[in-house]
Amino acid sequence: MEPGLEDVSNCDVLVVGGGPGGCATAISCAQLGLKVVLIESKPFPRTHPGETLHPGVEPLLKQLGVLEPVLAAGFLRHKGNWVQWSAESEFVPFGEDDSGAWLGFQAWRADFDTILLNRARALGVKVIQPCHASRLVMDGCRVIGVETSLGTFQAAKIIDAAGGHHWLAQQLGLEISYHSPRLIAYYGYVTGECPARDHAPAIAADSSGWTWTAKVRSQLYQWTRLSFVEQKIAKDWLPNEFLGLKIYQAMRAANVTWRIVSQPAGYGYFLVGDAAMVLDPTSSHGVLKAIMSGIWVSHAIASELLGNLTEQQAIDHYCLWIHNWFRHDVKNLSSLIAKLPNPPVWI
Repeated sequence: MEPGLEDVSNCDVLVVGGGPGGCATAISCAQLGLKVVLIESKPFPRTHPGETLHPGVEPLLKQLGVLEPVLAAGFLRHKGNWVQWSAESEFVPFGEDDSGAWLGFQAWRADFDTILLNRARALGVKVIQPCHASRLVMDGCRVIGVETSLGTFQAAKIIDAAGGHHWLAQQLGLEISYHSPRLIAYYGYVTGECPARDHAPAIAADSSGWTWTAKVRSQLYQWTRLSFVEQKIAKDWLPNEFLGLKIYQAMRAANVTWRIVSQPAGYGYFLVGDAAMVLDPTSSHGVLKAIMSGIWVSHAIASELLGNLTEQQAIDHYCLWIHNWFRHDVKNLSSLIAKLPNPPVWI
């Protein structure tokens, strides 16, 4: 154990991963009075895709105590999205109430993730970064800790919030169920001016997939391209509306194959966000899902510790919730993709 970390080598909850799901878990657990340690392999600030947040995230941000700093961060806001799917392009608003139009966020993830992590620290969460998780510590069939680059940490509950490479699931040999062929989303950024994207993002379908474009900061735009037939695209590829703009950073790729871990909770562990299930960005609420699952896990842990649920009940309830949510999204996404001009044969 690294000097100075002995006092946190044993805690109530150990969270692996400092993204929205991990921070939401850590914050919610700390709000409930639990001793929490969060380890993150990379230093912050870090760049990360997934900036678009649905207005439905606001009540969750308020619950976590970060709504005010998020509103003060100056993120771009928008009333809806332009959608060109099976017909002409149309503007689809989020909706409105007596307070006015609902506004989504284009939250620059380096800033958004830092806001969440700072909130966790302010609540007493011990944040350790960079700290790389290497191996689980087991007691029979129960997960009791994690070996890391800075020593071994033990906890009553281990939370994998480290993303879609399913670190904990791979360690335990858990089955991962696939519901689509291999899907790779390519994404990148460009700098310059594109007035057509200054007020709202857009998603446009074509014969083989779809392209998403959005303004994320002043003079900075993001694009995502997903083809439903596996194919690579040129390194300098850009959507038509971004032609002539300057490429900012190299194009990247992410595996967004539809998949779910068979057992997203078990003895001593929970999986949140992409660690539990992954869908392609058409589902449009990856960050929302990560935050919601983190909050859900914190209440499951607290209910178990208070004796309101047995451990098995907490495990069963969470697994059922995750699987129901996944099935619901798969059904909706399949219906949506079936409306493409040339839907893939696997739908």
